[in-house]
Amino acid sequence: MTEKKNLYKRLWNVLNLIEDDALSGYRKTHPPLTMNTVPQKRTIQEDRNKALAACAGEIAGCMKCHLHFSRKTAVPGDGVIDPLLMIVGEGPGEEEDRTGRPFVGRAGKYLDKWLAAIGLSRASHCFIGNIVKCRPPHNRDPREEEISSCLPYLEKQIALLRPRAILCVGRIAAQILSERPGTSIGAIRGKQYGYRGIPLFATYHPSAVLRDQSLRQPVWDDLKRLKAFLDGLARPEKGG
Repeated sequence: MTEKKNLYKRLWNVLNLIEDDALSGYRKTHPPLTMNTVPQKRTIQEDRNKALAACAGEIAGCMKCHLHFSRKTAVPGDGVIDPLLMIVGEGPGEEEDRTGRPFVGRAGKYLDKWLAAIGLSRASHCFIGNIVKCRPPHNRDPREEEISSCLPYLEKQIALLRPRAILCVGRIAAQILSERPGTSIGAIRGKQYGYRGIPLFATYHPSAVLRDQSLRQPVWDDLKRLKAFLDGLARPEKGG
């Protein structure tokens, strides 16, 4: 019986390695094998999916601040469960307000190139969201009362998604999640922080770099720092 249990454990570990490699290429922590492991794991995943969908539904119907008067569509955010990286911006722009999806305009396409440069993609590794879920008129900075009304949604998403790291793009997101109000993005970037136990990095917003090409090198430095951290996470061991 002991030999049979050991065989099951080895098979369980192999299946987890295959799953991790297929989904992200990074090793994750998995629960030990028990008689109830597989159904329990499936139930937890289903519960998290339902909770995220419920949160998105709340956001879609939210009227907690004045932004709901001018929005076309709320933008809850989207991406994978258990993301390697969660990207947090300031708020939706015109194209995002129209489609209901985050970072799909010119800045979003540029962000996709950033991710590709460090071996990531939004389809496989990321969840992307914003501090506020509705577009501020004329893309102005979100106001304090708008942020305070919307931030609990983001906090709930982070708790459910459990990303391995967070990347803030732009001053507003970096100030709020690093808890450095009034600090410039230039002073925040270049370091590693923590948000409720999750490693946090910050860099300039893609739209800022599109306007000012001199910011490309600092962003690349930040992305390399992020990549070095992600590469340092435990990976599946390869047999010799």
